[in-house]
This record gives sequence, C-alpha cells and structure tokens, in this order.
Amino acid sequence: GGAIALANKEALVAAGHILKAAVEQHGAVLLPTDSEHNAIFQCLAGNAVEDVRRIILTASGGPFRTCSAQQLANVTRERALRHPNWDMGAKITIDSATMFNKGLELIEADHLFPVGLDRIDIVVHPQSIIHSLVEYRDGSLLAQLGPSDMRVPIASCLAWPARMDTPMAPLDLPA
Repeated sequence: GGAIALANKEALVAAGHILKAAVEQHGAVLLPTDSEHNAIFQCLAGNAVEDVRRIILTASGGPFRTCSAQQLANVTRERALRHPNWDMGAKITIDSATMFNKGLELIEADHLFPVGLDRIDIVVHPQSIIHSLVEYRDGSLLAQLGPSDMRVPIASCLAWPARMDTPMAPLDLPA
C-alpha cells in the first residue's frame, strides 16, 4: 500500500466503486488533488468520518453568477472561458461556468468521503479562498483556505503526510 494522488475526477465519477475497491485491496491511500476534495481531506485529518455532520463544497459561481435569465440567454463561449478566479483548460472552464463541474465534484465527494449525498452541500463563495469545509457533530466547522492555485493541493499530495514549501504568497485575509 502506498499513496495515489488522483488528478482527475472522471475516474471516480465513472468507476468510483472499482477504484475504491482496488485502493482498499492494496491498502493504499487515495489523495485527491482536486482543490475542494483536497481541502476536505485536510479537514478530515485525524477525525472520524462518523463525527462529520456535513461536508460543504464551495463554488465560485463562475462568470455568470450574477447574470439574469435574460442575460444567460445571450452568453458566449468566449465569455464562458473567462473564469473569474482560476486559470484552467477550456473543458473544465466551460464545465465550471455551467456548474456541471460542481455536479461531478459532488459525485466525487460521495465516493471519497462516505457520509452520504444527503450530507454533502454546495455553497457559492465567489472569492474562491475557502476551498471546502467540514462541519462536525459538535458544531465545529473546519475550513481549508488558500490561493486559487492548483500548486497548493498538488504540493499537499506530493508531501503527504508532511508539508512542503511552495512559492505561494500568504493570503491577505484583511483585504
């Protein structure tokens, strides 16, 4: 058993039960590199999943978050490709703009963290600083915050269970 850093959600969405069975069979640990799921993984560290009241995935809301229905009728591909917070490839940017990506992430979270779909919520957080939260049965709410940069969750996976230096500037929380 070793550690596997999973770099795509599609494998879990399409065949999560098969992937999880193989991970369990070989005593491996699955490390999610997706920023939201990596955040949940970090918030769960050292805690029992039985103590989780709910998991909260965050979504920026994308470039159309404040658009009216009338404005949505006239969106363009070019506008959809301008994500307000993340620099990503075209497919995931379009999936994010339509919130389709968040649906995939919900399924991914269900496979990674066995709390049940009814205990996984999604909230819009336009700043994309809080990547996900875990609420525990005692009322505690743990959140993972960081810049909108995939180098952070990737570094988390590469160094796990330790931490490593990254070139990321500290968050300017008062701003």
